[in-house]
Amino acid sequence: MVVGNGSAEGHAVRLAVVFGKGLLTNSQIANTFQMHVISRKALRKAEEKHADLVGPLGTWFKVAKAAQWKNIEYVRKTSRDADPVGPYTVFNIKGNSYRLIVRIEYEFGLIFIREYDKRDWKQ
Repeated sequence: MVVGNGSAEGHAVRLAVVFGKGLLTNSQIANTFQMHVISRKALRKAEEKHADLVGPLGTWFKVAKAAQWKNIEYVRKTSRDADPVGPYTVFNIKGNSYRLIVRIEYEFGLIFIREYDKRDWKQ
């Protein structure tokens, strides 16, 4: 059973997983499960707007979903061009033609896609 409680913007999320008699800590949850990308819909919107992103974003999604990232060093093992910028991680997509900006909550295994305008994504 997975129980979640968080705000609409996905800020502080509290999770508890019950297996039989035991309760896992948040660290154990992150070590047990693959990353959860929120939301695939944002990626699909980008693919609709820019057809050349269909393959690259699909590949990024598959890699991110299968990952067990614990910090930026783990991210860079699968995506060498990932850079931390403030609370976000920026991925270069399609040879740096596009940037995918996400917020990763490593403790909970969550990746939040940030919708952005390429010109002013740092705002």
